[in-house]
Amino acid sequence: MFREAELADAPMIARILADAEAGIDPVAHILDAETGDYKEYYRQTATNFLSVTPEFGRLLYICARSAKAAYAVEFGTSFGISTIHLACALHDNGGGRVIGTELEPAKAEQAQQNLDAAGVGDVVEIRIGDALETLSDGLDGPIDLAHLDGAFSLYLPVLTLLEPHLRPGALILAENSTPAYRDYVREPTNGYLSLGLPFEASRGNELSLFTGRP
Repeated sequence: MFREAELADAPMIARILADAEAGIDPVAHILDAETGDYKEYYRQTATNFLSVTPEFGRLLYICARSAKAAYAVEFGTSFGISTIHLACALHDNGGGRVIGTELEPAKAEQAQQNLDAAGVGDVVEIRIGDALETLSDGLDGPIDLAHLDGAFSLYLPVLTLLEPHLRPGALILAENSTPAYRDYVREPTNGYLSLGLPFEASRGNELSLFTGRP
C-alpha cells in the first residue's frame, strides 16, 4: 500500500516541493486553502492517500503497543494505512477498538476493505463525515492514544473534543502539525508534555503525553 500511495500522491508532493523551493510554506498554504472551505479542499484530494510514511506507521504501532492501548481514536483515516498499524497494535495488545474518522465515503469504504484484507477489520469503526460532528459524542473512552492526520486547521478543535476522554498518560501523535497546535501542546499548563519528532522534521510531526489538567 505504501508504494500505491507514493504513486498516487507523487504529483501533489511534486507541487508541494516546488512551492517550498519558491519560498511558499506548505503548511501555511494548506491552512490558507482550508480557510475557505476545508471540506471542499479535501474532497478535491479524494484520490490521494495523504498517508503516513512507513517510519511513522511503525511509530504508531510501537506507541500503541508500549502504551498497552485498548482504545484509540484517529482523525483522518484516508485509505487506512495508519489505521492498519493502530489496529494491529491493539489486536496484538489483546484486543480493543480504534475509532477512525473520514470525510469522504469512498475513502472510508476502501479503508474498510483494506482493514478487512489485513485481518483487523473487526477492530475498527470508521465514522464518516466531519470529525467535529462524528467525534462530538459516542466516545466510550478512556482514550489511550490519538492520531491526528486530517485537516490541519482542525487539529486543535479535534484535540479539545477528545481531551475530556483522554486518560492521564495518553499519547497523541500529530503528523504535519501546525505552529498553533505545537504552541498549545508545548505549554505545560495545558496538560501536556510534548516534543517534535527528530525524523521527517520538516513535516512538523509531534508526540505528546497527556498529563491531565493541572
